[in-house]
Amino acid sequence: MDAYTGFAEVYDLFMDGVPYREWAERIVKNLKEYGIREGLVLDLGCGTGSITELLADAGYDMIGVDASEEMLELADEKKRKSGHDILYLLQDMREFELYGTVRAVVSACDSLNYITEEKDLLQVFRLAHNYLDPDGVILFDLNTVYKYEEILGESVIAENREEGSFIWENYYDPEEKLNEYDLTLYIKEEDGRYKRFEETHFQRAYEAEAVKGLLEKAGFQVEKMLDDETGGELRRETERLFVAARKRADG
Repeated sequence: MDAYTGFAEVYDLFMDGVPYREWAERIVKNLKEYGIREGLVLDLGCGTGSITELLADAGYDMIGVDASEEMLELADEKKRKSGHDILYLLQDMREFELYGTVRAVVSACDSLNYITEEKDLLQVFRLAHNYLDPDGVILFDLNTVYKYEEILGESVIAENREEGSFIWENYYDPEEKLNEYDLTLYIKEEDGRYKRFEETHFQRAYEAEAVKGLLEKAGFQVEKMLDDETGGELRRETERLFVAARKRADG
């Protein structure tokens, strides 16, 4: 079943605790660190456009790519309200196409964990490399193996609100490094009744060294691999990895 169909309707409601502004500020800080203060930036796996909008607020010309039509419909609603000139493309990040190059590629909220095969993640990196300006950068985060093994795996997350409720069951396979999310949603309709949706999502856990190797194979020089929460060095308990890599001149 396609991910983010029924869930798209209430995604922002249940994700209101996600620190989008903090993540966007970190992305902007890193973009400026690499001399990128304006110009085109691609947001891969943009979802409902929360990060995309914040980067547009910061003065960047944004392109958002996502494979969920329902999520992009919500992103378009935000664009109409904000007045930002954002281009949204309904595309699979494993085979996205742009009209030209961009100064940077970003991806937040563990979107790249949805790429469950190393060869496909390599393809995403190669496409990003292809569409980046010379000396362009890619910035992204990933959930770590530790997070799936120790925090998410074999856990159940549930939340109930007036507008809807969800039950999120996690199953982690340590051999395949795959996490399955079985999501059951109850979304309130206009007549007061609740409609049930069921979705299954899969994410892949990647070791930091494996990600570094794939980036280098795609033609990048890895600049940073940090603990997303602390901004410091990676620890065994790191739950989210933040990566910055630059397009090599010889890549």
